Amino acid sequence: MRHLLLALPFALLPVIAHADEHHHHDHHDHHDEHASLGSHEHGVAQLDAALEGTVLEIELRSPAINLLGFEHAAKSAEDKRKVADTRAQLEQPDRLFGLSAEAGCKLDEARLESPLFAGKGHEHEHEHEHEHEHEHEHEHEHEQHDAGTHSDVHAHYRYDCSAPDALTGLDLQALFEAFPGTEKIQAQVIGPNGQQGKLLRAKQAQITF
Repeated sequence: MRHLLLALPFALLPVIAHADEHHHHDHHDHHDEHASLGSHEHGVAQLDAALEGTVLEIELRSPAINLLGFEHAAKSAEDKRKVADTRAQLEQPDRLFGLSAEAGCKLDEARLESPLFAGKGHEHEHEHEHEHEHEHEHEHEHEQHDAGTHSDVHAHYRYDCSAPDALTGLDLQALFEAFPGTEKIQAQVIGPNGQQGKLLRAKQAQITF
């Protein structure tokens, strides 16, 4: 399953580029939407999802400012509350992704990674084989953050769905509402009907498998 998520950004890049070009015509949007996948662009997030058998995996990558409203280390009480609130929302993703109740998807793993979450016990997973690797990455990200570089949030989720045939797609409307700093999401999915990519916005927030 993991290999499907890793392949998505490369397999679907031409699809998303074509969709972006068709949807927008002004110079500013044209420039924004041809930015490379995985780049740090404020207002833009990337989401990859793969449904294989009963297992659904979702990865969300976003500049921290889209979710928190800032990218600096939280020092004030207000900033720390914002970080805690954002983590709490991301740790309960069912509503954010609009999963069909009929599909019976139960969250097996949720993992959040960001230099802004470092040292706060933000990883919640059943498998810990890469724990030391993640700690090393977090330390490196923290050093980069202190040096003034951008901060990102990476969330990974794994669900087990008892009735995967009832899972026809994702609806990210609630995610846009929860994080208004997110203006668009470059979504890429692999499911029973193949693979596709789509640029999602608050007014067009659905993508099918």
